Amino acid sequence: MVNPVNNSSESIDAAEIVTTGSAAATSSIVSDLLEVTKPKVVLLLVFTAVVGMALAIPGMVPLQETFFGIIGIGLASASAAAINHVVDQHADAQMKRTNKRPIPQGNLTSTHVLLFAAVLGVVAMILLVVFVNVLTAVLTFLSLIGYACVYTMYLKRATPQNIVIGGVAGAMPPVLGWAAVTGEVTAEPLLLFLIVFIWTPPHFWALAIHRRDDYAKVNIPMLPVTHGNQYTRVQILLYTILLLLVTIAPYLIQMSGMIYLIAAVVLGAWFLFHAIKIQNPQHEEEPIRMFVVSIKYLMGLFAALLVDHYAALLVS
Repeated sequence: MVNPVNNSSESIDAAEIVTTGSAAATSSIVSDLLEVTKPKVVLLLVFTAVVGMALAIPGMVPLQETFFGIIGIGLASASAAAINHVVDQHADAQMKRTNKRPIPQGNLTSTHVLLFAAVLGVVAMILLVVFVNVLTAVLTFLSLIGYACVYTMYLKRATPQNIVIGGVAGAMPPVLGWAAVTGEVTAEPLLLFLIVFIWTPPHFWALAIHRRDDYAKVNIPMLPVTHGNQYTRVQILLYTILLLLVTIAPYLIQMSGMIYLIAAVVLGAWFLFHAIKIQNPQHEEEPIRMFVVSIKYLMGLFAALLVDHYAALLVS
């Protein structure tokens, strides 16, 4: 005779297992979808956009344009990143740095990721057009196309200058942020654009040196693959020197004050130290170290712009 108590207990246990398994699967899908948006990259892009917004207004930023501008720019960046995962899936599967991504692992299909990217992109455009302004929506859309299509589908495999030309899209967020709260683009946000644009090659080439064999394996003509590591190291140094000169410009045009200038010089010296150190091939870990430093450098530089801006408001 079957014990009804035990039978009921077994049914409850089975239901709990099914529920737990379903919850775990859902959590895994959400985690994979989040990963294809490259959240760390998006956060850095959005941060530079926020700084662009703050510097554009002498006082309190408009809440509606700021809030929906951040969401719209962030979603558009995430959409472009997801498309990048689809386009690069075959190369990703062969590279050590990327072979654990969701599509190569079979966790997500190309169709699902493209649909996800389309939803993110459409929502981003609607929010920007309705709650921000058309100029920001148009510039954001062009940036999305620039990264997801022009860079990922063509430039990346066409020229060793891929990251230089393709850097235009990645440098746009400060301009997008400025346009979101002012409805226009002036010289100041273009200077912020120039800083990120010149920062991009030494930032990415350091990673490319570290992963040179990976890129060579999948025939992606990154500069270290086509011209060698030593040539790339010299280019990193030259771009870093140019970057340090350009980062002084916000102070020279009185866009920022002494707090920013001091931070720019100190951070610049730190970045230059690594650009010099990377010249020695015997420092095998320096390329990846400089890649990490470059991210902290840009965050610190834009944080200094933000602090300097609001410190000046408090004084005045």
